[in-house]
Amino acid sequence: MVEALLQDLEALARMLETGLIERGVCRLGAEQELFLVEPCGNPAPVAEQVLARNRDPHLVPELTRFNLEINLDPVRLEGEALRRLEGQLLKRLAHARALAHELGDDIALCGILPTIHLSDLTLDNMTPRPRYARLNEVITRRRGGSIQLQITGIDELFVQLDSIMVEGCNASFQVHLQVDPDAFPRYYNAAQMAAAPVLAAGVNAPVLFGKRLWHETRIAVFRQAIDTRSGNLYLREMSPRVHFGTDWVRESVLEIYREDLARFRVLLTPEAPPEDALKVLEQGGIPRLEALQLFNGTVYRWDRACYGVSEGRPHLRIENRVLPSGPTPADEVANAAFWAGLVLELAHREPELPRRLDFDEARGNFIAAARLGLGAHLAWLDGTRWPARQLILEELLSLARAGLQRLGVDPADIAHYLGIIRERVESRQTGAEWQLRSLAAMKGQGSRAERLEALVLTMQAYQQENRPVHTWEPARLAVVRRREAQGNRRVEHVMTTDLFTVQEDEPLQFVAALMDWKQLHFVPVEDTRHRPLGLVSRAAVQQALQKKDPLTAVRSVMNPHPMVVSPETPLAEAARLLKAPQAEALLVVHREQLVGLLSRADVMRFSEGREG
Repeated sequence: MVEALLQDLEALARMLETGLIERGVCRLGAEQELFLVEPCGNPAPVAEQVLARNRDPHLVPELTRFNLEINLDPVRLEGEALRRLEGQLLKRLAHARALAHELGDDIALCGILPTIHLSDLTLDNMTPRPRYARLNEVITRRRGGSIQLQITGIDELFVQLDSIMVEGCNASFQVHLQVDPDAFPRYYNAAQMAAAPVLAAGVNAPVLFGKRLWHETRIAVFRQAIDTRSGNLYLREMSPRVHFGTDWVRESVLEIYREDLARFRVLLTPEAPPEDALKVLEQGGIPRLEALQLFNGTVYRWDRACYGVSEGRPHLRIENRVLPSGPTPADEVANAAFWAGLVLELAHREPELPRRLDFDEARGNFIAAARLGLGAHLAWLDGTRWPARQLILEELLSLARAGLQRLGVDPADIAHYLGIIRERVESRQTGAEWQLRSLAAMKGQGSRAERLEALVLTMQAYQQENRPVHTWEPARLAVVRRREAQGNRRVEHVMTTDLFTVQEDEPLQFVAALMDWKQLHFVPVEDTRHRPLGLVSRAAVQQALQKKDPLTAVRSVMNPHPMVVSPETPLAEAARLLKAPQAEALLVVHREQLVGLLSRADVMRFSEGREG
């Protein structure tokens, strides 16, 4: 495989030297990733059933059974190209939605689906394709164990995962821009510089597993999900396979491929021997560079250099992997227009960009934008520093407009799509902000699962209207309660996860105080490794304290054999268990550790809210 990669790089070098790579044509294309969801907004693992009904080659599988991808045909970036791209996107989304409707399900566009739970990420939900299984096996083996996913925002997420399935939480709108090979370094550097402000204006993934994290949490999740690095190499510097890059490009696209091959090992080998690229070239053909493309597909730069062959002509393009899916097709095409126009104009105006902005500043900008969206402050040319919102409104939108005008894009299209960006930034309502504002408005209402479902159901409604996100009203819990509860409700949708626990040797006086402070009827008992040992009730504590024995400890009054369920247990089954006279509450256990508590009151509140 390495020999084939070296041959491909040599073949590409020769094509660049002899002028075989297409030039003078600028095309814009895109890949739309989406989620399949049940009527209540939870993931629907029905991708195989949808694809079995599909006859459109543009609709293809993704990593999980609740993801799909739509490949759009590239358009020349001129005239009404943006309008045509949105029309194509709407048509293919309608087709995917119709196929999902045949199964009683639907689709949703967002960077991270808020209703995904850990139990959705089992290997049973991996799409049955050899490539995904091989990738998971290789990455897990090279990493040497499970993923420790740790992200801090308003809330903090710290969870252990056994596979790359968490990457299926993510969905993006990947935009491709074909550029001239001779000017590739200028365009690629401009794309790197544009990544942060464009992302700041387009963030749409603030929630994962109910936790409010980064404005574009997708960036952190993808980086950690596909990481092959070991954590035990002292201070050795190693790059993650998902990365922003290490420096500006100076001479050629070859720098990117050589850098990646130097830093990363080959993960996948082709099922059949790849073509001899040099031999194809010597015979007057155009090589597909199969080995290089397979390798490139396992190194996940946020701005990826891509080689392709279209209509018999090889070309180079930049793939922007920064932008999330959603909030609407109109928003997505607006994001694409903003990015493409900005890249084109920056490349034209700033040929010496590496001298005016340190690369580490550009990389820092990207992380700041992912964390804070429009609240980020960005380093810019010649040591200046701007609030992202001000930079976009006062500087970058006019640059993007000039870049699109330079290629002859229809003025009405430019005004429409960049107008969406302007109004979104002026209103400060990105997709991420809308989700966070909606959750704040619903605080204290219903269960956490219902609030997350309300986000998904509301965004679906606005998406079908294709209303840009800056015009959306906050989600309301009523949208969930108007619908009959369908799908597979599980314990994890309703359980209490903010637990107050005690250990078996603690005095009952402390337990009584804790129950009074927090108005608790039951307190789980666990050991120092969070393994459940029992359950103690308010009645048992009060009865023991009436005996006035100051030495009484928790172990003397706890129920050492409480009922235990898993997060994946169907809610209906848990409700039946709670009807038993001796069932005070259910401990929810995952991998022998206590992760939640389900009481009769929890189930009753959910049932009353559903019927209301």
